[in-house]
Amino acid sequence: MRDSLNRMIGRTRYVVFRLFLHLGGGEVAPVLGVLNSGARDAIDADGDLEVLGQGLVEICETLLRYDEYWLSASNQGDIFWDEGEAADYVDQLFTDSAQRFLSQPDQSSASGFDEPLSVPVTRNVIVMITVAYEGEVPDLETDLSNVQALKEALKALINLHYQRKLQEIYVHFAPAQLGDELTSDQMLQHYPELIPL
Repeated sequence: MRDSLNRMIGRTRYVVFRLFLHLGGGEVAPVLGVLNSGARDAIDADGDLEVLGQGLVEICETLLRYDEYWLSASNQGDIFWDEGEAADYVDQLFTDSAQRFLSQPDQSSASGFDEPLSVPVTRNVIVMITVAYEGEVPDLETDLSNVQALKEALKALINLHYQRKLQEIYVHFAPAQLGDELTSDQMLQHYPELIPL
């Protein structure tokens, strides 16, 4: 009822959306390469939404190519008619994602001289995508705990970029650096909302 009234009086509908996707298996390490490359581009872009959106497209396309490794997922979000309230919720989700286990790179080691020559290959990767957009996207505003719905959601995120409807884009992932290992127990402890696909 409130949605209908707000539409009738011409108010802008903002949606804040966060997706968790867990990939597992011995072949998921290349996904980390794409995520790290996107993170470097995002830092260099200094908030340029076009560059961030193009990085999101590349990440979504990579995730779609690796769909056989999807193990679990979850999504959450909310609808707002006030841009400030939407921005506050984006900040909450950003902070929560950034504080998740192994989702922040360790900047403390200035040189790599004491790094081992071989590093363990991670078998678990978790990707957290948070966006804010204008309008209505049914493929994102639904339960994404099945593979087909998840594929449609990733395609919808790509389309939002090309339709210029994205207002905010944040991607967090774990492990955030090569050599870190995210165990199944750590997944359960730090990402309890995940639902098996």
